[in-house]
Amino acid sequence: MKNYVAILGLSILLVGCGSAKPTADDLAVSNPIETALDLTAVNKDRVPVTINPGRFTEETVTYRLPRVVQGNYSVSDFGKYVDDFKAIDYDGNELVTTKIDDNSWTIANASKLDKLQYYVNDTFDVESVGGIGGEEPFSPAGTNIETDNFVLNLHGFIGYFDSLKNAQYAVDVTAPADFVRTSALEEKGTKVSADGKTMTSSYFGQRYFDITDNPMMYGKLDVQEFMVGDIKIVLSVYSPNQKHTAENLKETIFKMMEAQKRYLGDINSTPRYDIYLYLSRGGENDPKGFGALEHHTSTVAVFNENESPESLKDALVEVISHEFFHIITPLSVHSEDVHYFDYNKPTFSKHLWMYEGVTEYFAQHFQVYEGLVDNNEFYNSIYSKINLSKRWDDAMSFTIMSENVLDDPYADNYLNVYYKGALIGMCIDILMRKESEGNRSMLSLMKELSTKYGKDKPFEDDKLITEITAMTYPSVGEFLRTHVQGDLPINYNEFLTMVGLTFGERESETNYIFAGGQNIIFDADQEKGEIFFSPMALKNSFWKAQGIVAGDVIKKVNGEELSLFNANNVISGMFTWREGQEITMELERDGKPVMIKTTLTQPHALAETIIEDENATAEQKAVREAWLKG
Repeated sequence: MKNYVAILGLSILLVGCGSAKPTADDLAVSNPIETALDLTAVNKDRVPVTINPGRFTEETVTYRLPRVVQGNYSVSDFGKYVDDFKAIDYDGNELVTTKIDDNSWTIANASKLDKLQYYVNDTFDVESVGGIGGEEPFSPAGTNIETDNFVLNLHGFIGYFDSLKNAQYAVDVTAPADFVRTSALEEKGTKVSADGKTMTSSYFGQRYFDITDNPMMYGKLDVQEFMVGDIKIVLSVYSPNQKHTAENLKETIFKMMEAQKRYLGDINSTPRYDIYLYLSRGGENDPKGFGALEHHTSTVAVFNENESPESLKDALVEVISHEFFHIITPLSVHSEDVHYFDYNKPTFSKHLWMYEGVTEYFAQHFQVYEGLVDNNEFYNSIYSKINLSKRWDDAMSFTIMSENVLDDPYADNYLNVYYKGALIGMCIDILMRKESEGNRSMLSLMKELSTKYGKDKPFEDDKLITEITAMTYPSVGEFLRTHVQGDLPINYNEFLTMVGLTFGERESETNYIFAGGQNIIFDADQEKGEIFFSPMALKNSFWKAQGIVAGDVIKKVNGEELSLFNANNVISGMFTWREGQEITMELERDGKPVMIKTTLTQPHALAETIIEDENATAEQKAVREAWLKG
């Protein structure tokens, strides 16, 4: 999963994968559990679901919807969105059911059970009222029910029986015939109603994991299919006001994934990858959790429809590239906790530094390695992660945090997997380049682990660091024991020195909100309810050129009044400003009005970042070249 917070340039991505441990009862199952969703029979914004499990020999069975899903390291409680749960016997009578917790029901006289029937509410609507019971699924893990769009993360609709975790699933989805439908789940055929108004698509999953791992999107979609090497990419976009199209986003996705394929080289890949992009209008009943949730061969992403085309493309590269790199880990390299995932009472691996941190590192590193960004842009990205990582507990063991990620105080430190976690990947990469004279890397290590394990063979959680040490160098093992298992903060300057880098100042491009780095140029007077330029604004070349003065009160931006109440929306909108655009700003200086009416130019600012050391040795430069370009 990846959560994209534009105002800070933050991102979060979680991922998981798994299947259920087989039991003797599971292996005896040969008939699929028949499930049906009817999108034409929505009742009070709820989709009716029918589950036909076949005959039980037990007298009591338990049916559950997930409490936690793979890739989302928080409690979702999808059972909370179920209404009117009923168990029906073969004579059409209702059996006794007992709800034993938020997500689970027991059914008595289960040998007579014919089917389950219930309604499912969507989660997107609930986000506007703070969730049910204080917790709600992250938007890309959630569900949407609208007249023209359905986001079908199937784990929000379909559950599992404790005794049939390895059962096969047959899934029928009935929808208006004119709906566009996309899913990577294996399709078995379609059937159109006699009047031609509805169509039922039939899908098949080998096990419950396939249900949770293959989302769908139905409705008024804009879809583009294209090949990147030998991978078929299916981009499905829902833009309610048609502000963005799949065609306009296609080239950005193509170039990004083409570069990722080159970067990965011969590592095994999926033959198809689906991107489901839901663009939120930002209204009261629209999703607010922008980012993405990774699946093995797809990702569901939610972003703001009001983003400019350039800003949305930047966000997609930042987020979707991360999701795609999860085909390395945890798809090919993962622990038993991930492989045998328990949706009700999961245990968690100690190695989020690898699943999320190394994946995020690859999502940054491939861009400089493949020439999508220059060295300085990459250095700025690393510098930003170093600074942001210190917002969390820098002296917390990463393995302990990972293993206890749902509990306090570890849950509050989860986001650091995308900052310090990525920096852990960087440090190991630099160490391996140095030790091997440029011949080995973090990526080559992941390829070796993928060859040793692969998607069907998990590693033992407690043995991974020992194995990595044996496969690499003592220095790598010492680093992992000290800074990942241990709680000693990393001295990043030590690793930057290995590649001839240091901390220093450099003038670089910025935007219209910051003066280099995360130095925001606005301040506020809470008592007066005013927003004004801070002295930092004079370090931003654009605003300095406009003749602004520290303390200038901002009254209107492009005709819209600015106050503390709408500051977040108005200032966030300035992220979409681009060079060449006409803007107006009405100020108040010493009680007198000042008008700015101008054309935007690219702002620059002098700020501390990572720079190349003029005194770097030939050896340091050689390691740097291997690190950045191979």
